[in-house]
Amino acid sequence: MNGILECLKRHGEQLDWEIAASTGMSLENVRQAVSHLSARGDVIVCRSIRFKNGKEIEAMLCRVSGYIPPAIPGRKPKATPVRK
Repeated sequence: MNGILECLKRHGEQLDWEIAASTGMSLENVRQAVSHLSARGDVIVCRSIRFKNGKEIEAMLCRVSGYIPPAIPGRKPKATPVRK
């Protein structure tokens, strides 16, 4: 389960099959582990239906609960005032 949390922290929001591919776990094991992590409150999960080449694909969309990724280094755009 630590591998799943590290994967989500590193890559952000991911589908269950993407987690399985990056961790080397089976899809069934990932789904069981994510369900357990969701019950503990470590991960937020929602069901997602996507269409790829006209085929419906059901998946679990996962992200770490309460985790804010670090800001990207570099210059940030300045806020521009609204003109009336």
